[in-house]
Amino acid sequence: MTNSAEALTEGSAPTSLIARFASRIHIAPEGAPIVLPVVALGLGLAVIGFGAIAAILIIVGIALAMFFRDPQRHTIAGADAVVSGADGRICDIAVASIPGSGDAALYTRISVFMSPLDVHINRASVSGDVTALAHAKGEFRAAFRDDASDHNERNLIMIRDDNGHDHALIQVAGYLARRIVCYLRLHQRLERGQRIGLIMFGSRVDHFLPQQYRVAVQVGDRVRAGETIIGEPPA
Repeated sequence: MTNSAEALTEGSAPTSLIARFASRIHIAPEGAPIVLPVVALGLGLAVIGFGAIAAILIIVGIALAMFFRDPQRHTIAGADAVVSGADGRICDIAVASIPGSGDAALYTRISVFMSPLDVHINRASVSGDVTALAHAKGEFRAAFRDDASDHNERNLIMIRDDNGHDHALIQVAGYLARRIVCYLRLHQRLERGQRIGLIMFGSRVDHFLPQQYRVAVQVGDRVRAGETIIGEPPA
């Protein structure tokens, strides 16, 4: 796997003091070093009388906190159902191979576009083991374009579920998103709905399901990471 300091962070989620504080206020650990100084500076300027500048900084801090928010989610779907790995809108459903996997087999691809207003924490779509991680450099085209997953900077996560079926998630960088964060390690055990990373400032997540799975969403549907069922195994 190729690491890029600007594009990808690999490994477990941060566990520093700041990260623990971030979890208490329900924002992503990566957001705390950005949000807290902005808000602190705004409050400090307010105390010494720079009200207008302080107000702007506090508003910016609140907007950043909203972007990095990390709400609790409750995965209650059936044991073998596939849940969305991202918050946002279904922007495409197609049949495609998995870019960068070396697997020519065709899967059902369900793409979720995340606007800057959506929660950007990504979650595991199924329970299973991480069988591959691969980061690919690329362009920064608009994430809602059909060809974004082939040309944009992206991070591939392959998961083999408890029934031996292969699934994939691809975190795709977009026009504004220039950093992909992945918390995972190769061979790590995942539980469905578990936090796996985030993409900063709006982008897309592609889900690849075995073709025999029934698609449970339509283009245009709104979905929530870890909660909305997007696919179900055959009966």
